[in-house]
Parts: sequence; C-alpha cells; structure tokens
Amino acid sequence: MKKTLEEMLEMPYWIIDILPKQVPKDSPGQFFAVEEYFLKEKKLADIKQKHINVILKLNCYRRISLDGEEVNPSPEHVAEEVLTRYLCIFVDDSMILSEPDDTHLTLYNPDENLLKLIEPIAVSEGLFVWKSGI
Repeated sequence: MKKTLEEMLEMPYWIIDILPKQVPKDSPGQFFAVEEYFLKEKKLADIKQKHINVILKLNCYRRISLDGEEVNPSPEHVAEEVLTRYLCIFVDDSMILSEPDDTHLTLYNPDENLLKLIEPIAVSEGLFVWKSGI
C-alpha cells in the first residue's frame, strides 16, 4: 500500500449507501427521522448484511485485507468483523471503511477499475455509490 491510512482519510471519498445521493442540508424531507428508523436493530442488521455481501463479492475479484494484515480472510470472519467493530478493508491502494453502527461504507482512493467493479456489486445489493461533496 502506497498511501498511509491518515493520507487516505484526507482524500476525496465515495459512499456506498442506501440513498442514491447525498441529502442536501436544506432538504425539506426528514432525513434524521428516516436515518433513525434505519438504525434500529433489525433494519441495521439487514443493511450490514448488504455491506458484508458487497465486500465478499468484491473479494471474488480482488484480494482484500482486514486492517492491512489478514489477507483474504474467511467469509465468516469478514462478516463477524464488519458486524462488531470499526474496520479498514484494504483493496490494493484503496480502502473501505466500515463502522458497525453506520448505514453506509466509505470508499477511499478507488481507481477507475475498482469503481467500475464496485458500482454493479453495490447495485446488486440495492445500494448506491456516489462521490462525497467535500
């Protein structure tokens, strides 16, 4: 890996999310109430399973490592880690950040080929990939 974790966290990033794009600050909708609904145990468990599925499908095509150490861990181990802790999943020079209590994954430093691969994988799970507006 060429970039450090700290460098990646400062870079533009993409979101793998249940929503098709970032909700504007002045949205007339009720984002926080809807988010709270999706953060309830059963709904969040369903979303986290989609996150696990995205990572495992990606691992069919690319080597992944958890926290930069464990390469191509078992699917069961990936699932357990995604569900229980803050996790950095490295794919070549890119990183996917997973947090157990979030409805999205954050993708840092993807190259064009990774984006072309991860977008249809996310769609297959009913998720969307969009660039953050930082």
